[in-house]
Formats: sequence, structure tokens, C-alpha cells
Amino acid sequence: MSSALDKVEENIFKISSNDLINNELLPEKQVYKGYGCNGGNLSPELHWSNPPINTKSFALICHDPDAPKENGWYHWLVVNIPLSTTSIKQGEKFQNALETVTDFGSTGYNGACPPKGHGIHHYNFTIYALDVDKIDVKNNAKPKDVEAQVLAHTIAKSTITALYERK
Repeated sequence: MSSALDKVEENIFKISSNDLINNELLPEKQVYKGYGCNGGNLSPELHWSNPPINTKSFALICHDPDAPKENGWYHWLVVNIPLSTTSIKQGEKFQNALETVTDFGSTGYNGACPPKGHGIHHYNFTIYALDVDKIDVKNNAKPKDVEAQVLAHTIAKSTITALYERK
């Protein structure tokens, strides 16, 4: 028999993954390939559920706050994800959404590759429920500016965090 708390938990906006376990190590297939890192550079499978009723679209940001750079390092920024989209497969590109430039200088997913010996980094994959259908940004907008636009329209968010250390 489910309790009232179980019912509340079922209705909370939540991101999940079959590739990532919250606060566990990032699999090598999600690590960047380049700059001395030898991962698969595949975006993880992600799915989300129970957005607030007034959600009109989604945004997804993967951010490393531990990077030795002001504002951390942005690994993946996607805006204007249609309300009908509630998942993405491993290595898949978003359809009918805008992937903007990351701190790697390219669009799309770019995996973990922190400086050698810099310790454990946290890779926050956050899905945002937005109150607008579209955010008006260019694909070459600065990551921090994209995030500011997303935050200005956020009504709910959920994060799954993966860890990675380059030794």
C-alpha cells in the first residue's frame, strides 16, 4: 500500500538516467575524447517526468561548477525542447530543439575532461521546466547568457549529478 508521501514523490518533476547514477562516477563512454581524455564522448540517456502543469518547454544544461574558470564549465546547453519530448537516448541529438555553444566552442554534448590532478568534479545534468515555448537565443550565445535566459523562465528543475576525476 502506498503512503501519501509516495504519492507526493510520484508527482515531483524528476530527471533520471539509465547511464548515470546520482553522485556516482561518470562512465567512460560519457567522458570527452580529446585534450588528453580518451572517453567515448557520448551524451547519456536521460528522461524526465512530472513537469508542472504550466510547463511550455524544457531546457537542459550540463555544467561543471568545479572547473577552474569563472562560472565553471558548460558541457551541454539545449533550449526550446518541446513539451512532448521527455527523453533522449544515449548519443542522440535533440530534434526540434536548439543546442547552443558550450565552453568547448562547439554545439552538442562535450563530456568530462577536467584538468589532470584537479580532484573530483561534479557534472550537473539539469532539466528545466520553462514557462515559455521558446527562448530567443542564438546558437553561438555565451553559455552564461543562455543559462541566464533559462533561469529567467524556470518554473521547476531537477538535477542528476555525475562525478569524474582525471588522475
